[in-house]
Parts: sequence; C-alpha cells; structure tokens
Amino acid sequence: MEIRMVNLTKIFTSKNRKEVHAVDHVDLTIPAGKLIGLLGPSGCGKSTTLYLIAGLLKQNEGQIYFGDDEVSEMPPEKRGIGLVFQNYALYPHFTVRENILFPLQNLRVPKEEAKQRTYEMAKLVGLEEMLDRKPKELSGGQQQRVAIARALVKKPRVLLLDEPLSNLDARLRLQTREEIKRIQRETGITTVFVTHDQEEAMSISDEIVVMKDGVIQQKGHPQDVYDHPDNLFVAKFLGSPQINVFDASIENKKVVIDGMPVGDTELPDQKLIVGIRPEGFAVDKTKKSPLKFEIDLVETIGRDTTLVIEVTAEESSLLDKKTFKAIVEAENRIQPKDVVHFIVKPEKMHLFDLQGKRL
Repeated sequence: MEIRMVNLTKIFTSKNRKEVHAVDHVDLTIPAGKLIGLLGPSGCGKSTTLYLIAGLLKQNEGQIYFGDDEVSEMPPEKRGIGLVFQNYALYPHFTVRENILFPLQNLRVPKEEAKQRTYEMAKLVGLEEMLDRKPKELSGGQQQRVAIARALVKKPRVLLLDEPLSNLDARLRLQTREEIKRIQRETGITTVFVTHDQEEAMSISDEIVVMKDGVIQQKGHPQDVYDHPDNLFVAKFLGSPQINVFDASIENKKVVIDGMPVGDTELPDQKLIVGIRPEGFAVDKTKKSPLKFEIDLVETIGRDTTLVIEVTAEESSLLDKKTFKAIVEAENRIQPKDVVHFIVKPEKMHLFDLQGKRL
C-alpha cells in the first residue's frame, strides 16, 4: 500500500501564542511494501508526521492517501493501520495470546478464525511457545514483538512504529531491529519506522527520510544519503563518529584548510565549509603531505583505529569543534604524540557553501 502525503502541514500554538510548524508543507511518497525510516533529532517533526498518518493528529493543511484512497479526514480506526508505540502498551493481566487476540475480538472476527490468526502472528514473531505467558514473564524485546503481532493481526494496510526500540538495551535493540526487518519482509507490509537513532534507521530501512524543523532535508537509500548529503545538517547528523567540519577556501582549483591543500576541485575561488568523514583520512607513509597533526588519543577497536586530534584556535580554524577524528587501519600502529601526515580520500570529502548547501 503506497502512502502519499501532499502539502502536509501541522501547526501547534505555544503558550505565548506563537505558531510552531511541526510539519511544514511536506510532500512525501512511501512506496508500497517498503520499510521507510523517519529520522531526525528531537522536535524535527518525525513523530508528528507518523501521528498524522495514523489519524491521531489532524493536519492544518494537505492530504494523506493510502493508495488511491484519501484518508485525511478518516478516524484512526477506519484507516487500516497497525500502530506500535515505544512503551508496548500491553495489557499486563492478559496472556500473550489474549493480547494478540484482543483487536480481533473488537472486530468481531469469528472465534476459530481469530484463534488461527493469533497463532500465525505469534509464530511470525517467534513467540508461539509463549502464548500462555503474561507480559511480566517476557523480556523487553519479546514484549515488543507481542505488540507488533497485535498490530499485524488485524491485517492492516500499513504498519507504523514510533521509536519501538528506545526502551531496550543495546543487545536487545540489535536483535529486535533485525526481527522487525524480517517480519516486514515476510509480510510485505508498508512500514513507517520513526527513530532518532541513525544507525538503527540506516541498518533496516529501505529508504530514510531525514527531517529538521518539520521539513524534509533528504530522502533516499541510506548509503546514498550518507555518501552524498544534500546539506551540512544531513552530513553532520549521519555518521558515527560525526563528520569533521572545517572552515576552508578554494584557491586556484585547490581545496585549502589552514593553508594546507587537501584536494582538487573545478569550483571557482571562494570561502566554503568542508566536511571530511573520519574514514576519509589515509595515513601518508611517505610523510610528504602538508596535512599533518600530532595525535592526542588513540582508540583501537579490532581492525580500525580512531585517532583523536585536539587543535587549538591558534593552530586551526575548525568550524565548530576543537577536536576531530580520523579512522585508519589498525596496522598503522600509531601512538599518542606521534605526528601523522594525512591524505584525504576525495569521495569522503564534501564541500558546502557558507549556508550549508552542498556544492
């Protein structure tokens, strides 16, 4: 089921009567059968967008379509949605079976059919052996899977997940996000997944939608958005460690940071902002590169080493931080206080104008 939003706008009024555009004239199409991650910092409008799709909030402007059906004015129960919140919202005195079955009882589904569908959903989420347990007897990840089964048992047209993993520990988050992707692929249901965790969104989404201040900043395949950010906000939001950001200039077809050329370009001379991914640095073993720094901290984790470089204001014109990070292969055996010469990989260097738009 394709979901289409046209000029979707939601305005809240604050206590001082100031209007806040939580969702600001959004045009977005979510392809049928795909898992789409709505991603962004707190207050960016991602959850508001989800609640507008669900019908829990009423838009000020715009339309929402499920396929050819406009659902903008439909109440939530008529839209054919399955909704999973971050707090699971299970009935504690019900068993797993009764929690999954409950929506079918409200829909007056025949008893035998409801029983069969409940078992099928429990099996889909891997809980068919736990149907007679109460929620308190389950782990957080298992409780979340019960909530997903309960949302799917109604055979909804779309599945909506609002920060479904935020209450889980790191190990369970990893396990449960893999389960969500498996369930989505097996059912083929169009799914919208809201999260502030970029790694989470990038790992399971077919496409991600990055939002800021109610506006879509970029949409696309996760790796494409990471490799080709449209603006500085997207570049800084995606990636861990965060992209390194420098004041720079273009001089005679050279990208120059603090008087040091770091790459070539066909752009005309100008001031600009340069973003370099931590993995965009390579060690120049010939020591001929003018880009060199003393290493302050070394973090080695398996095959990679993260080098932390602290730079004083006198040494550099770093845009918004006094440290930056480079990820290099562990075989380099670099130690703190070593002076390292770097080469920048062109595909990992991004150029932005002073307003943050990609050049």
